[in-house]
Amino acid sequence: MAVAYEIVVRGELGSTMAHAFEGMRLECRDGDTAIVGVVVDQAQLTGLLNRIGDFGLALVSLAPIKTTDGAPSQARGVTRPASRPRQ
Repeated sequence: MAVAYEIVVRGELGSTMAHAFEGMRLECRDGDTAIVGVVVDQAQLTGLLNRIGDFGLALVSLAPIKTTDGAPSQARGVTRPASRPRQ
């Protein structure tokens, strides 16, 4: 089942890194980068996380993006979660 995820890594990734996360949207904010998009299965999610590790990036957070009714999104009706204050 495809679910939209937001994966946040430390640092602002440039456009040259976009090819490594094809099909995902990169959003730079406050010194970090959110990698946002639909992940079709566990294998794809594992691949994304392995790629983050291979590039030596620090993982800040990983979360499914919730729909307006609070359920994990499935590519339609996606809204961004409220940003959480940094610890």
